[in-house]
Amino acid sequence: MREQVEKMIVYKQKGTLAMAFAIANDKSLADTILSNNMQNDYYDDIISKFSANGLYKRSWMQILDKDLNPIYSSFNRQNSVELNSVREDLMESSALEKPIMSISVGNYNLCMRAITPIIKNHKFIGLIEVSSGFDSISSQMKDIGIDSVVVLSKEYKNALKIPFTKMFIEDYYIANIDAPITLMGYLRRNGVHNYIHTSQKFENGYIISTFPLKNIQNRVIGHYIMFKKQEDVLNINLDFFMYKWFSIAIVAFMIMASIFGNFAFYRNKRQKMYYKNIIDSSSNIVMVVDKERIIDVNKTFFKYFNEFDTLEEFKAEYQSISDFFAQEDGCIDEDMDGVSWLEYLMKNPRNNLVKILYNEKEYYFTASISLIAEDNAHYSVIFTDVTEEKIYQKELEHTNITDPLTKIRNRYYYNEQIKKESASSNRYFYPLSLVIFDMDHFKKINDNYGHDVGDKVLIEYTKLITTYLRDSDIFCRIGGEEFALILPHVNKSDAYKIADKIRMKVQEYKKILPITMSFGVTEYVKGEDLEVTFKRADKALYEAKNAGRNKVVVR
Repeated sequence: MREQVEKMIVYKQKGTLAMAFAIANDKSLADTILSNNMQNDYYDDIISKFSANGLYKRSWMQILDKDLNPIYSSFNRQNSVELNSVREDLMESSALEKPIMSISVGNYNLCMRAITPIIKNHKFIGLIEVSSGFDSISSQMKDIGIDSVVVLSKEYKNALKIPFTKMFIEDYYIANIDAPITLMGYLRRNGVHNYIHTSQKFENGYIISTFPLKNIQNRVIGHYIMFKKQEDVLNINLDFFMYKWFSIAIVAFMIMASIFGNFAFYRNKRQKMYYKNIIDSSSNIVMVVDKERIIDVNKTFFKYFNEFDTLEEFKAEYQSISDFFAQEDGCIDEDMDGVSWLEYLMKNPRNNLVKILYNEKEYYFTASISLIAEDNAHYSVIFTDVTEEKIYQKELEHTNITDPLTKIRNRYYYNEQIKKESASSNRYFYPLSLVIFDMDHFKKINDNYGHDVGDKVLIEYTKLITTYLRDSDIFCRIGGEEFALILPHVNKSDAYKIADKIRMKVQEYKKILPITMSFGVTEYVKGEDLEVTFKRADKALYEAKNAGRNKVVVR
């Protein structure tokens, strides 16, 4: 039950984070914040459609300026400040200028939060926050026979100014509005405190499990208490059920005990098999290794390396699981700066993502390691499969950097890449050029032929331009009909030639509608502010427009 609710919370946070990303990348939002002219009806409609059509029916949104003052709220506008001056999650996202997922308590409720910074021209101008309650999760848990009571720790009671559910058990606030009355009565009679300090209880025909809800500072601020009738659990093995929650924490000890324990333990075959069975029941790959070879593995190992039935068969062909490590940014390689992956993991336990390629299938794991025998350098290594989460993350990242119409990169990606390329240009002393260009008289196309035709023109000519670019060139749509081209290792003289070639190919193409484009070209000057570089290219584009359009101007 704990695993199920944890997974549901993570997926819901990811869903709300995707929504926050999508709204934050709306170009008009930044301008609206800077002009202090919020279009409440527009954002009311967005949150209403999200709630009506999404999986989660109760969500809220607020937009804050750079000082964390709320300038839009989909909830009570008369009193929309959610203690923003002391909300640690908002303050951290603002300070680090990075998106975060959190659970926190505000004026109204204990909520899951997705917070995303709003950036314009490399400057932080505000935050967007999408909040959602626990009702949708408790509803889904109900569908699989589990009742839920979500409680806020009593020391946070005073943070609530207008409690949303208005339900309390003693000083514990109830955060899910669908909490069963009978179970709230049960907790009132027996005392909530008797359930929040233990992960598992069996009493009065219930299996009662509690999952801690932690804030951005990893402090427990609430608890998700679950009730399941024992009669609904078929063929439950209570011994295994009790042990599985702490088996991961003690798995290294179990391996050591079962394989490298003292002589008396080895003589006790029944006990050895008991611990071995616990290890084999883990859904993670569990291994015992030294720096040269694999010594033992659990059954899950063969779920992935399914061409082998025994470890001996595997070792006859391969020396280590690292033989299957695939290179990818952010992933551990077999050799990390001259040290083995095992030594690297010991020194860098947080940088633990591993990509494994086996039989043309890609898997992602987080790896954790413990030294279990110093004298002969034996280690226990646990590989936890995070493939689904990594794929979801990649899809989300792709969505966040891709223009939905033309499928090339978007303004957010441009901002990130120009920073990276300028840093590399400074470090390695290679030229870097920037081209800003747009379609001439594009407004007339929309006015005369309609926006559908305008969209087709953007798509068609974007495809055309892509065919004339190198793999290293970075092509982004940064506005309606405005594009940017980042050209590493290209000076402005060669950048002019590239831009002029594209200009001529566009003029000759004439598919859907004949169009022309105007171009502004500049070269990055080492150490200068990137906004200065952009403005110089933009000014060159303006001069190309004033000179009659369908031209390339270099500054």
